[in-house]
Amino acid sequence: MKYSEASMGRVFVIRLEQGEVLHTAIEDFAREKSVNAAAVISLGAADRGTRLVTGPEEGDVLKPGMPLLSNVLDAVHESSGVGTLFPNGEGEPVLHLHIACGRDRSATLGCARNGVVVWQYMEVIVLEIVGTDARRLLDKTTGFTLLNP
Repeated sequence: MKYSEASMGRVFVIRLEQGEVLHTAIEDFAREKSVNAAAVISLGAADRGTRLVTGPEEGDVLKPGMPLLSNVLDAVHESSGVGTLFPNGEGEPVLHLHIACGRDRSATLGCARNGVVVWQYMEVIVLEIVGTDARRLLDKTTGFTLLNP
C-alpha cells in the first residue's frame, strides 16, 4: 500500500448538458478552475454512442495487451459514477471514473475514458483535494498509468 495525507478544498456542483463528453468536460473544468486533484461523483444519463472501456482483452496477464474491450451503448441509459482526478506526468488533469449504466433490466459498467456522452443533463460533484502532489505516472511493469500518492 502507498498513501499520502491531504485535505478537502473547494466543492463544485456542476450540471453537464446534452452532448457534452464527461471526461473532457471535467478535465477542462479542472484546468479552468486550477483543480489539481479531486474526487468526482456523477449522476444522470448516458446517451446512445457512449463508449465504456470494459477491460483488457487479456486480463489475466501482468501487462495486458491491446486492444481494450469496449462497450458502446445503443440507447440512453441511467448512469452513476465515481472516480478521481489527478495530474499526469506533464501536469495535465486526468479523470479516472468508472460508471454504471442501466436500461430496463440490464446494466453495464466500465471506465468513462473513451467517451460518456451526456443525455439531457448530468449532475457532477467535484470534491477538491488539496495538499497532495500525487500524480498518475506510467508503470513500466504493467503498462498502466498508475496513481502515485
